[in-house]
Amino acid sequence: MGYISLINGIIKRRFSLSVIKFEMVRILNVAEKNDAAKSIAEIMSGGRYRKREGFSRFNKIYEFEYNILSNNCTMTMTSVSGHLLNLEFVGQYKKWYSCNPVALFDAQVQKYCPENYVDIKRTLEREIRGCSYLIIWTDCDREGENIGFEVIDVCKAVKPNIPVYRAKFSEITPEAIARACRNLGQADKNTSNAVDVRQELDLRIGAAFTRFQTLRLQKLFPAVLGEQLISYGSCQFPTLGFVVERYKQVQAFIPEPFWKLKVQHKVEDKAVEFIWKRNRLFDYHFALALYENCIENPSASVIDVQSKNKSKWRPLALDTVEMEKLASRKLHISAKETMQIAEKLYTKGFISYPRTETNIFPNEMNLVGLVQEQAQSPIWGDFANRVLQHGPQPRNGKKTDKAHPPIHPTKYTNSLTGNEAKLYEFIVRHFLACVSQDAQGFETTVNIDVAEEKFHVSGLMIIARNYLDVYPYEKWNAKEIPVYQQGDTFIPNLIELDGGETSAPPLLSEADLIALMDKHGIGTDATHAEHIETIKSRMYVGLRPDGRFVPGQLGMGLVEGYDNMGYEMSKPNLRAELEADLKLICEGKKNKDVVLTAHVQKYKAVFIEACKQALKIDQAVAQYIGEDPVTPSENTDATAAGFGGLDSMPMTVMKCPQCGQEMQLKSKKNNKGYYIGCIGYPTCRKAVWLPDSVVEAKVSDDTCPQCGPDVHRIEFKFKKGSVPPTISLEYIGCVGGCDKELEEALGIGNLARRPSLNGSSEQDSGFVSGGNTSRMSQIGGSTRSYSTNVANVAPIFSESQFRGCSSQNLTRGNYSQNVPRGNNSQNFSRGNDHENRKVVSNFQGNNNRTQQSNTLGASLPHTHNRTPQSSALGTSLSLSQSSYNSNMHGSPSVRPDNSRIPLSSVGNTRNNLPMSGKDNGNNETVCNCGNAAVLLTVKKEGPNKGRQFYKCSNSTCHFFLWADEAPSGDGGSKGQIYSSNPGGLSRNSGFQSSSNQNQGSATGIPNCNCEQEARCLTVQKEGPNKGRQFYGCSKPRDQSCGFFQWADEEGRGGSYNKGGGYGGRDSTGFKKVGTKRGATGERGEPKAKKGRKCGLCGEEGHTKPKCPHKGD
Repeated sequence: MGYISLINGIIKRRFSLSVIKFEMVRILNVAEKNDAAKSIAEIMSGGRYRKREGFSRFNKIYEFEYNILSNNCTMTMTSVSGHLLNLEFVGQYKKWYSCNPVALFDAQVQKYCPENYVDIKRTLEREIRGCSYLIIWTDCDREGENIGFEVIDVCKAVKPNIPVYRAKFSEITPEAIARACRNLGQADKNTSNAVDVRQELDLRIGAAFTRFQTLRLQKLFPAVLGEQLISYGSCQFPTLGFVVERYKQVQAFIPEPFWKLKVQHKVEDKAVEFIWKRNRLFDYHFALALYENCIENPSASVIDVQSKNKSKWRPLALDTVEMEKLASRKLHISAKETMQIAEKLYTKGFISYPRTETNIFPNEMNLVGLVQEQAQSPIWGDFANRVLQHGPQPRNGKKTDKAHPPIHPTKYTNSLTGNEAKLYEFIVRHFLACVSQDAQGFETTVNIDVAEEKFHVSGLMIIARNYLDVYPYEKWNAKEIPVYQQGDTFIPNLIELDGGETSAPPLLSEADLIALMDKHGIGTDATHAEHIETIKSRMYVGLRPDGRFVPGQLGMGLVEGYDNMGYEMSKPNLRAELEADLKLICEGKKNKDVVLTAHVQKYKAVFIEACKQALKIDQAVAQYIGEDPVTPSENTDATAAGFGGLDSMPMTVMKCPQCGQEMQLKSKKNNKGYYIGCIGYPTCRKAVWLPDSVVEAKVSDDTCPQCGPDVHRIEFKFKKGSVPPTISLEYIGCVGGCDKELEEALGIGNLARRPSLNGSSEQDSGFVSGGNTSRMSQIGGSTRSYSTNVANVAPIFSESQFRGCSSQNLTRGNYSQNVPRGNNSQNFSRGNDHENRKVVSNFQGNNNRTQQSNTLGASLPHTHNRTPQSSALGTSLSLSQSSYNSNMHGSPSVRPDNSRIPLSSVGNTRNNLPMSGKDNGNNETVCNCGNAAVLLTVKKEGPNKGRQFYKCSNSTCHFFLWADEAPSGDGGSKGQIYSSNPGGLSRNSGFQSSSNQNQGSATGIPNCNCEQEARCLTVQKEGPNKGRQFYGCSKPRDQSCGFFQWADEEGRGGSYNKGGGYGGRDSTGFKKVGTKRGATGERGEPKAKKGRKCGLCGEEGHTKPKCPHKGD
């Protein structure tokens, strides 16, 4: 028995080794959609596939055995869901306010996998590891080829040497799939390259123009366009242009009267009307003279009778454009829905591939089999049998894309309903009509003469209807006329002069619009419906009840604005040139990089000119939307107003030597100077701050011949006496390392110098930072930094956007702030402050109002309070000829419109400086800096218009004092300052002066800082304080004093700021540091308040103006 067991063990081992040795080859097959993968697997396996799950629950895996590549193989069939990878800008360029939009034409882009497709990518990466081959089964068009290469790239990243094959098919039928398996080929890189070029151009052009239009027009017309995405696309605008052009033709049309002669003759029961050979005349007197002549000589003579055979042609083979047009006209189904239904019918195997430019059936195609498939129909089966008797004879056109045959049914079904059934029936009837015969008739034409005026009439007798029996979408009606012989004469029953007037051309229908797009090369047969849907969703056009397009007010304004510039942005020329070049790329006749560069530069030049003439867009849009552009008043801070010129937006100077991204020239806070910083901030902190001696700086279009094409020169303007005589006050120089004189004058190091091995950049002054080195690290004390991650936060701040924020932390020296916004977050830290700014914040908001755009890769800004506000990242566009600058990149400090900013009192003296608002001995009012304040007048509309006030001449201490409240003696000052609160104050925020102790009224309710009875409110937001009551100012928000006090801490006084918010100011007008709202110590007591620190070095005991390190 032991011997037998030993023998059995050896046999089993050998059998298992032979199984391993002859294990079948495994092949990964990838289709474009799950439905297509399932249908192909059903055909190849004969319905015997095994299904299992992938990482994506929407994309299943089907396994079966199949003989392919001369082997019995295990086939693993799965799918993607369209494009697996998208294109986006790198780093900061994804953010709306990160750069001047013109920089997007040259910014670096990259492909990435969207989050909702990561599971599909993981499935491919897992499955390819166990496979020996990869077969691509995506749709055989441009997009399908590009999707195929996306799959190839993902799989080759895991298995670089995997052999790849391309299956080419036009329908999902057993014959087509078997033919594809027998003729596996290679994927077409040229076709994929054409899609890459188109995608990149669409991203760059669309993002640049969309940001320009949206940011500018939202600010100018906040009431109408404050929350509108004003997109631009190189196909969108020509499509819109067709609608506008036809509308203008209709509006400009002037009817013109005309007259024509009519002759009628009746024989027995047959009445006939003869048509005048002249058709019509626009000269009434001449027409009248001819009419009178006919009346005087009414006898008509038959001068000619002609009879001939007449044919009505059957329809051409069906391509995509014709299907969209006919479905719109005959079935009243929109182009978008038509393509969606056609896609479903294709993946179910009922019709051939629906995206084709071909209207020629190839000779080798088995049309008999397709007709036989339809013979089983009880509706059109008899007609199909008639076709089989004579044999299919298709009427072919002249177009072919050499990829797919015309659209045709592949199998019969009667299981469809609704519009799916209507479209399928249309495709079947069109196919049967195409392969049948023309309708035949016999036409008789009679020509007569009345007083030497010629008239004619035609009669038609239909002999054979043929294709008309199955094609109800066309009519051919017989017309009977009396029998006339040449030489006959008769007296007409009626001769009259009939008047009318010319009519305007009709507005465009969807079918008309598709025809124009196809004629001028706008988009492709697969994208026409998408472009039309886009201009409808953007409200650029609307649809009348009769299905005709009319332009919207915004659409009209945009088209006229660009047309007035002299650039025909709404005309099809630019896009048509691109489409022609894309075809040449597909054919291998043009290089993709050459085409890409040429078109980027072409659109970039147009964009730059559009920015220079942007006023024309403003005027055109204002004319149609009925709102005047908002203009900032003289008293309004330009930054707060949010109208920065394009020149004020960051411009690229050079590549960052530390991380390789762009370094941009930007304005410091309140436009008080400039700095050059890396867009990779906060990951990369490479930056250089230009000294105050630089009055103006602008990046030149010229590059440095010594440092290379990636380094742009900068145009400087210096203060008098601030630079050596060898450098002129207006100087164009390079900061890339070649201009040592300029570096010494600016007091900066070599910006192009690479960082040392320890991670920090080499510095020769205290103004250059890199790596983790603080800007102020060489002057002691604490560091000051700022970092932000606002990719998904709407960058327009308003009061309404910050209500209900759950938490905020501030500390002096190292400043941190967390601002939750719905599901988004924004984190600020103060350690390496690029702008060296003050921030007094009381963010209160969870109102998430951002919109995502796949095309633009960034969130869309919104303005909720309908007043111009400055943005979080401080970038805005120019208003007419005025130039207003905005906050520099990354700034959380935003100053809204003055009417929105609450004021806090300023009380006592400030160290050894004169009391703010008091006389300095020279009959001058001084600010908190100790300098003479300037006297200004309110010009903004409102209750204070015309009222005079004092403010800091340098705008550094935010001093404010009404002139009619200025102290005349040694009394207390009533000077006031603005806080830099980005979002304004909400009802549960405190902003108080230490001078008001809020003793309360006789009722026990405390008084606010306005010395009025406070209002009791309850916290509604989820969190530890929900349901807790507090007191706040009873005035409206824009008039609120910012008072806050918890109801259960009444005895402590509102000015103590326990849980009452932060950013209150002491008597000197400087920020007080409060504790986090509701923050307590270990025993429930409020945490101790930290002492005031110097804003420059972070040490306690002195303030920034008295800082001993100030001159360092």
